[in-house]
Amino acid sequence: MTQRMERAAGIFGTNLEHARSHNRRVVLEAVRLHGALSRAEIARFTMLTSQTVSNIVEELEAGGMLRADAPRTGGRGQPATPLSIDPDGAYSVGLQFDHHGLTAVLVDLAGQVRRRVEAGVGDPRPEHAVPEMARAVKALRSRSGVDWSRVLGAGLAMPGPFNAQGRSLMGPTSLPGWDDPDIDAIARRIGLPLLLENDAKAAAIGEHLHGAARRLTSFAYLFFGMGFGAGLFVDGHVYKGFGRNAGEIGHMIVVPDGRPCHCGNRGCLEQYVSLRAAYQALDIVRFDRGTPDELARRLQAGDREVTAWLESTVAPLRQAINMLESMLDPETIILGGVMPEALLSRIGALLPPLAVSAADQPDRPLPRLVIGAAGPDTPALGAAALPIFDELNPQLNLLLKKTG
Repeated sequence: MTQRMERAAGIFGTNLEHARSHNRRVVLEAVRLHGALSRAEIARFTMLTSQTVSNIVEELEAGGMLRADAPRTGGRGQPATPLSIDPDGAYSVGLQFDHHGLTAVLVDLAGQVRRRVEAGVGDPRPEHAVPEMARAVKALRSRSGVDWSRVLGAGLAMPGPFNAQGRSLMGPTSLPGWDDPDIDAIARRIGLPLLLENDAKAAAIGEHLHGAARRLTSFAYLFFGMGFGAGLFVDGHVYKGFGRNAGEIGHMIVVPDGRPCHCGNRGCLEQYVSLRAAYQALDIVRFDRGTPDELARRLQAGDREVTAWLESTVAPLRQAINMLESMLDPETIILGGVMPEALLSRIGALLPPLAVSAADQPDRPLPRLVIGAAGPDTPALGAAALPIFDELNPQLNLLLKKTG
């Protein structure tokens, strides 16, 4: 199992000089995945020449991205010096904004959260929310004690879709006024370069870097938020689609002639499987960052209404999983999002047996369904990764290549 997963997560560089930016990211990715590595081990994992690795390592050490650890002893010959990620080499800010409020994290190059702040946002429209984002970034800067000049930028994760033609998918699970956000204006307000991604894709990146998908290259991350979406990793990169709105599976029809949806269809998945569907079923009309946790507490206390809603999600979610497996043949499907782990685990326990699909293989190395391990801050962690990816390698789709 381990060998197959290692092969699936293989990362290879190219010795072409013009691809130096790509190779720098490949070297960092090798160290991130495998821990401290010597130059020879980096060359073996990436298939770069020893000279190329040596040049890149020197450059990354000089830039503060890699650091030399104590030489290894006990072997024959000259002791090898392992290299590891220098957490203080760079930082980035991740902002997660949704109907429940705002979470902001400052993350170092090793993926550790150095500081975290939360804020309620009474009015989610940009003119009210953006000042809260600016205040959150200011709080991170004043309380973190890090060298702010090494902050590469910020990422913003929030519900999509963005620039949806005809706005047919904009509705109560989207945020008012955010269908075509002015990213440059927000960047000026918070004082950092800014990249935007929808919360499901950002969460998939966060899970890939910090959670259950750490060594996976093809998986679907199912995001439970006010709506329901998916982040799709295909052959090592996030699949965005023609209009950058791939993964809007909340509007996949799973119940013909079912409940009406604001998009104009009936029986859409998010009408049955989303926090908004839960709030409607349980008559919850006011919510903040603590509301999903309240559902978990009610489940723990044996609340029959919460249990009944969880059971009602099973049939439509099984159908959606069957469609995704049949289309993508992923290594696994991950349940995650802002829903607490207790609720996700209960849904995961209720879903089997899953329908027969292309993913139903007896020798598969992973279960067809797993629970995300990066936690409820996964979208913020993924958002924080965006500027690091953009700075070190603008072509994310070149980072990981399958080896078998």
